[in-house]
Formats: sequence, structure tokens, C-alpha cells
Amino acid sequence: MSKQKKIRTGKGIHRREFIKNSAIVGTGLMLPFGVPTLLRAAPRKIKIGSIQPVTGPLAVIGQGQRKANIMAAKQINAAGGIKSLGGAHLELLLGDSESKPEVGRQEADRLIKEGAVALQGPFQSGTAMAIATLAEQRQVPFVMDVAALDAITQKGYHYSFRVFITARGLVGGAINFLKQVVDMKGVAPKTAVVTNTADPFGKGMSGGFLKGLEKSGMPIKILERIQYPLGIQDLSGEVAKIKSLKPDLIFPVSRPGDSVILTRELYKQRVPLMGIYCPGSPGWYEPHVVKDLDKLILYVLVNVPWINPLSTVYQHANAAFKKEFNQTLDTNSAYAYTGTLVVADALERAGSVQADDIVAALKQTNFKDHPVLGGPIQFAENGDNKGASTGLLQIQPDPVPEKRVRVVLPKNFAQSQEIVFPWPQLWER
Repeated sequence: MSKQKKIRTGKGIHRREFIKNSAIVGTGLMLPFGVPTLLRAAPRKIKIGSIQPVTGPLAVIGQGQRKANIMAAKQINAAGGIKSLGGAHLELLLGDSESKPEVGRQEADRLIKEGAVALQGPFQSGTAMAIATLAEQRQVPFVMDVAALDAITQKGYHYSFRVFITARGLVGGAINFLKQVVDMKGVAPKTAVVTNTADPFGKGMSGGFLKGLEKSGMPIKILERIQYPLGIQDLSGEVAKIKSLKPDLIFPVSRPGDSVILTRELYKQRVPLMGIYCPGSPGWYEPHVVKDLDKLILYVLVNVPWINPLSTVYQHANAAFKKEFNQTLDTNSAYAYTGTLVVADALERAGSVQADDIVAALKQTNFKDHPVLGGPIQFAENGDNKGASTGLLQIQPDPVPEKRVRVVLPKNFAQSQEIVFPWPQLWER
């Protein structure tokens, strides 16, 4: 057995004898990447494929995720690169899924052919499913920074790993927090309408939530489930139907575009509600949505995987993101940032760019210093993150739009102790 094999497997000479912490230049963020070893010739650059929906209906989210991937790679390179591989730098190969699963798969295939030793992305669950299938065929490690559909990791794949929470985990968090809000406020909604985009995530998430709500025993009657295409431009008919049903709540599984259209139409048609409670989807916390809807989005409650506002890692990364891109590092971009850190951590511990070595390292991941809510990132046998969890957010009044999105539960992470429920009607604000 060669010396470099001994280092990688932990037999003979141990890697930990060569490792020390390195600070990210300019941010103070600490990452567990080791010092260079002279025991092997290292590639000058390690190519990583980043596939995000930077055009199409999810472009705003995808662009933020791409920026976060890029910033994380730059910081890792500035801190000395992958030191177990002689300081090799990460080179991101960028792909655009165009918010279409088939295009995402084509882009992933292109990046693999261009030399990507690992893939990450891609926000959409349908796109993640398509890439996971390809990654298995090509035997290329795939780290999903954001994608929640349970089925992705239920096919026995060996090369796919998910940093994000599963749809099942989202549902569990949504029902748990809903019970807490009802108990705290002493006001029990009796009826609701579920709305969702008719893409794989929208269907899967809303379907799982409906099943979970039924099993929970909460006495909330679902009057209707209303589905519509991703990228829809008019929801007047759907909102008219909601108004006729007279629900207490709306449970939306949405995207930024349709959440804005839905809210404005609810205001226009003066639909009375106790509130909007999102069981888990984007569209309610993105900075541009919060700013554009202004008072209309106040008091929406959202169960979602979220940044850890108390984390120094988040605080440093957010400061760097604002400085470089003039944007807040939100939940989607924070998970994209984390995904790149996880890939780099696995490469560091693998000391190799071989797929099986990277996969073996990913299976042993115990990544604690990250910027999102939850415990250490540790992958289960099927590739799901055992440390993933959610928080409950509420959009609350503040002169500064970016400070309006606040964690209200769980209490140990809460930024606000007050939860407004029921809400003042949209036209009364």
C-alpha cells in the first residue's frame, strides 16, 4: 500500500496529523481544511459542476444560489484550496437548468464531459431527480444543496446526497409549529384551502402535507386543493374560487412569482382570512418579494429550512455576500453556500478526486460549522441529511425590509417573541 493510500484510509500515517484549521480570508469564517501534503502531485484545479435555474420562472432564486456557490468556492480557494491535494483550487463549471428538469440533466451531462468530478444544485426537485439518475449512471457524486422531494433518495442511489431537508421533514415541522401557534394564540382555524404549483415539488409537498395534517388529528377541514402551472401569470379565477369557499386559512406551496400574484389577487378581491400559513416552500421570504409586497405580505407564517441567525458562520458569510453582491444570504443561497462547503470538506478528507473516494468521504461527513438551522450535517445511508430541520418565520413590520423576516419558533432560535395570529385583513393595513 502506498503512503498516499495510508493517509486517505487512516491506516499507517493518519490524516489528522497533517490537518489544522484555516480561516477564510476576509470573513473570519473557519473551515476544517488541512495543510498541504507533499506526498502526491495534485491537480491545479478541481472542477465542480454547479447547476442552478438562473433563467426561467425560478431565475431570482437560481441566480442567488449560483452567486453563493461562487462565493464559497472563492473563499475556499483564498484560504489555500484543498490542502490534502496540494492546495488545488475549486473551479466551478456553471450550468443553467432554465427551470426545466430535462435541461438540467443535459447541463449536468455537459459539465461531466467537461471534467466535473462532482455536481451540486439544483433547487428544483424534478431537476434533482433527473440529475440524480444521471449521476448514478455516470458514477459522479451529486450533492443537492436544495431539493426536498422524498422520492429522490428512495431509489437506492449511491452517488446522491442531500444537504436540504426532505418533504417529509418539512411536513413534520409545519404541523408541529401549526399546533404550537394554535395553542399559544387560543384561536383555532376550522377550514382551509391548499394551493400548489403543479410541478413535482408542489404536488409532492402539498400531498404530503395533506396526509400529515389528516394523521395529526387537527380539526381543520380542507375545503379544496387548487393546483396551477409553475410560472402562471393570472390567478384571478383561482382566488375567486377561494373567496367562494370562505376558508379560515390558505396553505400555499408556491414559488416567488405565484406567491406575489396570489397575495395581490387576495387583496384585490378582498378575501377574508385568518392568515396564510405556508407549510414549506419559497415565495414568502425572498427579499424582493418582501419588499415588493410591502404591507400585503406582513404576518404570513412560513415553515421553512432557514439560516441560523445566531451562527457566527452565517453572520460572516452574510456580510461577505452583502459586500460582494449587495444581497442578503437567504435560506436558498445559504444552503447553496453550504453545499459547496460540504463538497470541499469531502474532497479535503478524501484527499482524492476519484468518485468512490469522494462518496466514501461524504458518507463520513460530520459538518458542524455551517450557516443554517439544524444539527451537524451527517448523511444517512440513503443520502439524506440527518441534521436538517426547519424554523417558523413570520413577516413582521420593520422600516428595513430585510429585517422583516423573523424566526419566531423554535424559541431557542427566535428573533421575535410575538406571533401575530389571526392577521389584520389585507385591505385594513
